[in-house]
Amino acid sequence: MAEDRATSFAARTVTVAPGDSRPHDEDEWRGTLIVVEAGEIELRCRAGGRRRFAAGAVLWFTGLNLASVHNPGDEPAVFRGISRATG
Repeated sequence: MAEDRATSFAARTVTVAPGDSRPHDEDEWRGTLIVVEAGEIELRCRAGGRRRFAAGAVLWFTGLNLASVHNPGDEPAVFRGISRATG
């Protein structure tokens, strides 16, 4: 029965200050769905490409060859990672 197989989820919230960047670690975000909750983030790829996402965007960080997550805005950028709980 579905009730017997309930899955637990883990959530982690990250805030990036205006103008700051956070280095990307591929393993840290594997299997994680990302929701931008406030502000705007810019994904910066190792090859030089950049893409911006505002509050409400749902995305993932794996397989994109990212170098960092940057906040190009004037307010804190907040994103939440949601994944299956381990253990």
